[in-house]
Amino acid sequence: MAGQGENSDDMMWKIILAGIPLLAAIVAVALAYCSRRWQSATKEMHARLEASRLPIGSGTYSSEELSVLPAPVQRYFRAVLKDGQPMISAVSLEQTGAFNMSETGEQWRPFTSTQRGVTRRPGFDWEARIVMMPGLTARVHDAYIAGEGILHATLFGLASLANMRGSPEAAHGEFMRFFAEAVWYPTALLPSQGAHWDAVDNTSARAALKDGETSLTMPFRFNEHGFIESVHGEARGRTVAGAVIPTPWEARCRNYELRNGMRIPIEAEAAWILPEGTKPYWRGRVSRLSYEFAQ
Repeated sequence: MAGQGENSDDMMWKIILAGIPLLAAIVAVALAYCSRRWQSATKEMHARLEASRLPIGSGTYSSEELSVLPAPVQRYFRAVLKDGQPMISAVSLEQTGAFNMSETGEQWRPFTSTQRGVTRRPGFDWEARIVMMPGLTARVHDAYIAGEGILHATLFGLASLANMRGSPEAAHGEFMRFFAEAVWYPTALLPSQGAHWDAVDNTSARAALKDGETSLTMPFRFNEHGFIESVHGEARGRTVAGAVIPTPWEARCRNYELRNGMRIPIEAEAAWILPEGTKPYWRGRVSRLSYEFAQ
């Protein structure tokens, strides 16, 4: 009887070992399918983004248009731009960083991302991979395209974790992100490109921007070097226990470097401003960046 049991165990292990390659092949095929499906969705979103583009006005920047601007805004443009700088029409960038997956605690997970942005009509698509744990990856689209706000998060590009789009609140929140991230395409903040600036004090100013039915006014704060150091939003949608709650929000940037004749921040952070204090949830660094300019 013992010998029969041992033979039975041996047979079971042989079956299990024989099945491992088949299981691995099934998993590989499934992951490849998910990847192709996600890539197809990304191409579709980029096609919509390109189709929404509009011609840019003046082809180059001139400091003559600064005379009507508040003093800190003038200092900013003189610090980051030079006369003759071509107007940015589009930007492609890559980032690395960490995302806090917890609503209340600290569960930072590493991410890598690519982003495509256009300045007119304002729009972007941030496509990211967040490593939840070894072997488990979330893929995310965070976008503003043709006036629509989109947030789609999945596991492996297939199982949906969140899918918000089409609402005025989603459009407002994603347009807010576009506006704050204009520090990476600073010509988009010029009056000739549609931004309107009002004075607050010697270190801050309010900027207004409109796209279709969505309009924003946000305060920008400048540091001692003239660079933008933070952008504040009074109410951006924050997901709490499945509900979207308008919450004060802030983007901060630092470590300005010279790129294509312009000074832009290489590092940034996004945070919710809560009654108990500031709660950062995104920290990133630009690892690669390329521009397209008005012809």
